[in-house]
Amino acid sequence: MPARAVHFPGGAGRLALPPGVPAASAVLVSCFACLGRSPGPERLVRALVSRGFAVLRLDFTEVPVNATAAGHPDTLPSVDTVVAASAWLSAHAPAPRLLVGHSLGGTAVAAALPRLPDVAAVALVNAPAGARDVLALLSPREREAGEGELRLEPGRLRLKRDFLAAIDADVVAKALGAFPGALLVLHAPEDRYVGWDNARRLAACARRPASLVTLDGADHFLSRPADADYAADVLGPWAVRHVAPLRERAEPLPEGQVEVREASEGGLAQDIRVGPHWLRADEPLTLGGQDSGPTPYGLLAAALGACTSMTVRMYADRLGWPLTGVRVRLSHDKVHAKDGAECESRVGRVDRLERLVRLEGPLTEEQRTQLLRIADFCPVHRTLESKVDVRTRWDDSSTE
Repeated sequence: MPARAVHFPGGAGRLALPPGVPAASAVLVSCFACLGRSPGPERLVRALVSRGFAVLRLDFTEVPVNATAAGHPDTLPSVDTVVAASAWLSAHAPAPRLLVGHSLGGTAVAAALPRLPDVAAVALVNAPAGARDVLALLSPREREAGEGELRLEPGRLRLKRDFLAAIDADVVAKALGAFPGALLVLHAPEDRYVGWDNARRLAACARRPASLVTLDGADHFLSRPADADYAADVLGPWAVRHVAPLRERAEPLPEGQVEVREASEGGLAQDIRVGPHWLRADEPLTLGGQDSGPTPYGLLAAALGACTSMTVRMYADRLGWPLTGVRVRLSHDKVHAKDGAECESRVGRVDRLERLVRLEGPLTEEQRTQLLRIADFCPVHRTLESKVDVRTRWDDSSTE
């Protein structure tokens, strides 16, 4: 999911925003970057953003690109970093009411609770209940020194003495015991780094009954998409229930109307409302945007592709043909008018949409040929080929 890089005192992260005004905010602190390609962070962030949350994500195992050159330190595990990230988010969006922590990020989140009184709910994923189990993973010499390097294959994580002291089991238990909000503990029983007993201990510390969910078959990093999806499917509805309702929608627009307005964070991003649905349009970074959504031309091509697929599907179903799937891939380009075989104009450049239609199923060649011909009769295709009358006038109604 598109997100922009942000820096705050003591760390850096990525901010993902929902279309429209955020209904609530969350800070997600993780240790996913050790694995490199875990789908976990994206799925968890998406589960929250799709429900109206602004999410600031930071990873203790990730070194920000050009961090040193930019004068920003590496994001080392620190309870202070969690507090600083929450303060930054409070200054740029609604104060975070939800904290989500994975691995040592979860332990740090729990330890930070006494310093974040606005938080209403906490979700912990494969998190240690304190520093004791973490120290057990260090070498004997490092355990004696009270700090060292934690090896989470294939990555490594530097642990300082002050951080391990800040996440002492007694500190975490006291913080959770005093926390009046909701607690969700998601844990993989087969986690090779953090044992299942940690989940039971965290849940038992809660001041009010906690929700304990087992991630059967998952590993520490949620490296399988199915496990990451399951964790996200649990987190999203739980967050809505305990933090904020789904973003209140405006009354659906009348059929045939679309509303576009500049996104709240500025730049070129646009929030689009179609009936009860919200979409986002933006430009790529190379053109001054934040790449937080498709370009306007991308949406135009998507409309043609969706209409093409729907038209082919309806026609095949009406005739009872064995069409099992439709896939449409499109590309947009500007070409010289003289290169267009059917162009009426021979001056300048014209728009060309290339459409590649894939039909799946045991269809005959005659059926495939007919379905491809039908694709040209989809309503959006016919609109694009017709002369469209676009009229613009001032909106004199009062603004909100």
